[in-house]
Amino acid sequence: MEHRIIVAGIGPGNPAYMIPEARHAIDQARCLVGGRRALAQYARKDGASQRCCAITRDIEGVLTFIENSLADSDVVVMVSGDPGYYSLLDALRRRFSVSSLQVIPGISSFQLAFARLALPWHGASLLSFHGRVPDDQALTYGKGRLLGLLTDHVHTSQTIAADLLTRGWPPDTFFAICSRLSYDDESVRVLTLQEAVTCAPVSSCVIVVRG
Repeated sequence: MEHRIIVAGIGPGNPAYMIPEARHAIDQARCLVGGRRALAQYARKDGASQRCCAITRDIEGVLTFIENSLADSDVVVMVSGDPGYYSLLDALRRRFSVSSLQVIPGISSFQLAFARLALPWHGASLLSFHGRVPDDQALTYGKGRLLGLLTDHVHTSQTIAADLLTRGWPPDTFFAICSRLSYDDESVRVLTLQEAVTCAPVSSCVIVVRG
């Protein structure tokens, strides 16, 4: 039987938010790939019966490791949140056949942020500032528009709030900053857009904006 690549979404961070199927695949993995923090958390401590590879900027090297490992075992690839949103899944699809991929979904930080706010998200535009900037049209103001935004260390709650103000979003716009979701020090702050501009910046979080 041809070996598979099992792409497992590990959720927002806290193991309690990982679905059982993903946890089972990780626990049984003979070959495990993931970020350094995920490997530190989920790789077998003895390491004797498990090969591991950390996902770094050398994506080509990671893909080659996976390809070589498929010769004698399945490979479990851990990705944060859900594999369907800006994860290694895109690169895997370009390198390997879709038939060799099994994807186990995970709870995304977007899902958890909207849940914390008791806010339906079926009409939301989900955008990422992780090393990229959404186009102008995606950030255009519209009454009733709902945005979910991923931030990084450059594009923070403060810089994004200021940018939305310049784009015509009203100062009293609903602006929620959701950080460290699922962890003990989780924080969910609901502000106005104007208040967010004057507050200390928060990075690596989820922002929910409602026009």
